[in-house]
Amino acid sequence: MNVKVKPSETELVSESASSGADALHRVLIVDDSRLQRKILCSSVKRWGFEVYEAGSGEEAMEIARDIQPDLVLSDWMMPGMNGLEFCDEFRKMSGDRYGYFILLTSKSEKNEVAMGLEAGADDFVTKPVDANELRARIAAGERILRMQRELTEKNRLITDTLGELQRVYDSLDSDLIEAKKLQQSLIRERHKSFETGDVSLMLRSSGHVGGDLVGFFPAGAGHLGLFSIDVSGHGISSALMTARLAGYLSAAAPDQNVALQRAPDGSYSFLPPEMVIETLNDLVLDEMETEHYFTLLLADVDLASGHVRMAQAGHPHPAIQRRDGTIEQDGTGGFPVGLMSGISFQQFEAQLKPGDRLLLLSDGVTECPNAEGEMLQEEGLDTMMTELADVSGPAFFEAMLWKLAEFAGDDSFPDDVSGILFEYSGPDQPK
Repeated sequence: MNVKVKPSETELVSESASSGADALHRVLIVDDSRLQRKILCSSVKRWGFEVYEAGSGEEAMEIARDIQPDLVLSDWMMPGMNGLEFCDEFRKMSGDRYGYFILLTSKSEKNEVAMGLEAGADDFVTKPVDANELRARIAAGERILRMQRELTEKNRLITDTLGELQRVYDSLDSDLIEAKKLQQSLIRERHKSFETGDVSLMLRSSGHVGGDLVGFFPAGAGHLGLFSIDVSGHGISSALMTARLAGYLSAAAPDQNVALQRAPDGSYSFLPPEMVIETLNDLVLDEMETEHYFTLLLADVDLASGHVRMAQAGHPHPAIQRRDGTIEQDGTGGFPVGLMSGISFQQFEAQLKPGDRLLLLSDGVTECPNAEGEMLQEEGLDTMMTELADVSGPAFFEAMLWKLAEFAGDDSFPDDVSGILFEYSGPDQPK
């Protein structure tokens, strides 16, 4: 029989003063002795708890399912379902709230106590029950339950926070995936054939988005502009700067391309590359509020003659692979763009002959480390280009990335990797 003892006003005040859901206030007393239940109920009621009672383990299970008691006082020896069996079933009962379980027993042997603990009991009180000892045991249970529920609440908050962080991460990840598509779309053509040569582009970010950018643009009659940019840092802010710089070297809007000047007849010609880089340096320092700077190699290729004018701003040297396989890596070095005003840059030139090719790469290639921390460097690039001498077009970059991953021991490179390959066939060479 389920008898709920109605709390007095004093007990209600005591209960309301407790810490809400964390308080221990529902106590279930289980004993087949009506007298023993009455004695226990009287004591527990005086201590300010909401008391429920049951005369058997089976009845106690029905009550426990309804009220989820905070604490159970159960006799060990009962007909039918005894205290150990009830404790075991009580622990199997689903629910988020942990119930503290005290067994009332005359047993004191160690093996019997071990049986009780194994069944899920938290504590024991020896019969006949001493009221002061029982109150102390219940107080200990209160402390344990309060700590357990505080921990449960903190874990819930942590779980909720992690869930929210995961939602934010998923949203950012989705945005970054779209940003990657947009950044990759800055390179509209990865391969293009001209009458006297072919140009191939490669852009691979170390994360979703990065700070590298490569591209080409028509630069007047018979001329092709090439640029390779490496913005400092990684991630979104670097990617945004590459998008801004792409507008300054646009193939689609020659009027906005700072490398081109328009003649009165409407035609365009390539300005001196060193002058273009100086213009970009002024634009970054005067118009962009950013802490980023970038390296750049800008080239003007005469498609008919194979003559190349270049200027370098802290970017790796261009590599020229001659038709006979020899490789030349040279340049003026220069200072990165966007660090200091009043910097001048120097132009240098190269002459391509039919069968030669020009390779512009970001430092993500030459500074790629292996497992021992040793970088590929220019010597490693020489070896790689020699091994890939017979590979051309987009396949060259695919093979180069495969070899770079082999060198690094991993295809997750620590820096963005980008490049331009211009293969010159000459005006008299069949395509």
